[in-house]
Amino acid sequence: MGSAISLPLQRTGIIRGACPHDCPDTCAMLVHVQDGRAVRVQGDPDHPVTQGFLCTKVNRYVERTYHADRLTTPMRRVGAKGEGRFEPAGWDEALDDIANRLRGICDTHGPQAVLPYSYAGTMGLVQGSSMDRRFFHWLGASLLARTICAAAGTEAWKHTYGDRMGPTPEEVEHARLILLWGTNTLTSNPHLWPAIRRAREAGARIVAIDPIRTRTAAQCDLHLPIRPGTDAALALGMMHRIFCDALEDRDYLERHTVGWEMLAERVREWTPERTAEVTGLEAGQIVELARDYALTRPTFIRLNYGMQRHAGGGMAIRTVALLPAVTGAWREVGGGATLSTSGAFRLNNAALERLDRVPAGTRTINMIRLGDALTQPDAGVGGPPVKALVVYNSNPAAVAPDLGKVREGLRREDLFTVVLEHFQTDTADYADWLLPATTQLEHWDIHTSYGHLYLTLNRPSIEPVGESLPNSEIFRRLAASMGLRNPEFRDTDLDLIRQALDCDNPHVKPITFERLLETGYARLDVGEDFAPFADGARFNTPSGKIQIYAPELERLGLDPLPTYTPPAESMETAPELVRRFPLTLLSPPEHQFMNSTFVNIPALNRAAGEARLLLHPNEAAVRGIADGDRVRSWNDRGHFFARAAVTEDVRPGVAVSYGVRWARLSEAGLTVNDTTSQRETDMGGGAVFYDNRVEVEAAAGS
Repeated sequence: MGSAISLPLQRTGIIRGACPHDCPDTCAMLVHVQDGRAVRVQGDPDHPVTQGFLCTKVNRYVERTYHADRLTTPMRRVGAKGEGRFEPAGWDEALDDIANRLRGICDTHGPQAVLPYSYAGTMGLVQGSSMDRRFFHWLGASLLARTICAAAGTEAWKHTYGDRMGPTPEEVEHARLILLWGTNTLTSNPHLWPAIRRAREAGARIVAIDPIRTRTAAQCDLHLPIRPGTDAALALGMMHRIFCDALEDRDYLERHTVGWEMLAERVREWTPERTAEVTGLEAGQIVELARDYALTRPTFIRLNYGMQRHAGGGMAIRTVALLPAVTGAWREVGGGATLSTSGAFRLNNAALERLDRVPAGTRTINMIRLGDALTQPDAGVGGPPVKALVVYNSNPAAVAPDLGKVREGLRREDLFTVVLEHFQTDTADYADWLLPATTQLEHWDIHTSYGHLYLTLNRPSIEPVGESLPNSEIFRRLAASMGLRNPEFRDTDLDLIRQALDCDNPHVKPITFERLLETGYARLDVGEDFAPFADGARFNTPSGKIQIYAPELERLGLDPLPTYTPPAESMETAPELVRRFPLTLLSPPEHQFMNSTFVNIPALNRAAGEARLLLHPNEAAVRGIADGDRVRSWNDRGHFFARAAVTEDVRPGVAVSYGVRWARLSEAGLTVNDTTSQRETDMGGGAVFYDNRVEVEAAAGS
């Protein structure tokens, strides 16, 4: 059997690694080791994007690795599901029992009764999507649609531009107008900020478009507090002004797009007055923004995935992303828009995952429908009831929507649940077996990025803590216990890294494992000034051009032209619901947490403080709520408690509670995701976390 680590560890010194978390920055990390123990992590000062610093969260990575509550041995459940009572066991005993239980479920109910559940607990290709996929594909388990974060935007970009590419921090400093649209850069993309500061020093203007006056918006030259879910309307209103004033780049549109004439006709109805009514902004602001955007060169838009977390999220991304096509902003270095740069990488994922092993007719279950899949097997998921759940790189009992249903499903006595984890999380409390996994300091991996163009190698810097094993090794051993003797289960982690690099992408061809071993990271071979959609670009779309008109969307039952799709829980679509639940609840990331990771690190937990609910003074006054009051937020799906923070940083009609917190560390074991829904976005089947209506009331007690 392949070994997870086959090169010697350096007992003392500095080892190159990569931050594994779901962030566009994918930092190059230096791990300081003394006598076999990690003592400090830092950002690589030579890396052009990392530039020597790590975020608030990852600076605590050593503390997280050696945390007193770290799982270090396999654990068997001895209490009721949800109680979180376990006893230690050995690896052989754990793997044999898991294999026997899975084999019995496959024999009785069919292999599709087994559901893997994972996401971006690590973004590494080896520990996130290699041996695990091979195991489940060979087994014939149900497939998982991993949609919870980026699916709507990914699908929208595919139908518009093809490959997800755009300016990186190295180009953004050339921009002279930067729109930070639906992104809290200082929290969710902090290594872009130095480039923005350099652009500002050279004369750039920075505009934040966000319903919340975030720490990022507070640092910008202008903050436009848009009504949640109306981003597409603002983009259409800007296009109206651009076409009315003949400020479009007609040459770029004619040579590189299809359907621009239809777009010009459509936006005629999006007058400043109509746009203002929909977005909650002032008509004059919309006109000024449109003219500044059209007349400034270069202009850059940073979109982020929060914008697509409502019913019309895919169309919102698509519409905003077309602004640089209308003005020809793609022509210049630093001009255009970026949602993700991941399309530039294209490693050999097929070799890692072995999709060719998936049996024909295997069903796919959308991960955001986990509550339904576990409690209502006939509610749209089809196939046999889910009888086994294997969770890794995720914490669905904290991050999944409609948590009441998720917990109900996890409590089923006939559901066999295995969790691979670092800590006893909310999800782990429901496990039948809890398996200790290694952290980033303890295993090999390779990382692409969705915010820059550097491929990064992670080298283990310490031995695994306790009896923990890499995900890849756990699935190797589980495959052996299941009797799967296929050669692909004998590949080592280093074999997997080499297989990932063995691809036909010319941007990757010059990068070898040996080069990464020596330097730690390498930039894709895309030239010095990256301008992916400038003149001469070939777009990876059916038409070979930017698809303003996308006929494929029409075949999916969607408008083939950019349009505005209001949130599902809005006055336009559900007035009775809105009368009952008048506040739109947003739940963006807490600055100190990475989704549900780092929530249990004492220093970060103290810095974040207890759960807060931000309310505009007008909304607080009509409800008799004062700053600091304990409040209850609720709707028909559930409720949670928080401490009121009365502030003009949020719009009237909006409430904000930062996430994602563990239920076990929250009052009454409830969090904001007790109120979110399993509804899907217009494209990609994504999550609608921000399409969420609630009412808020003062709650007695403290």
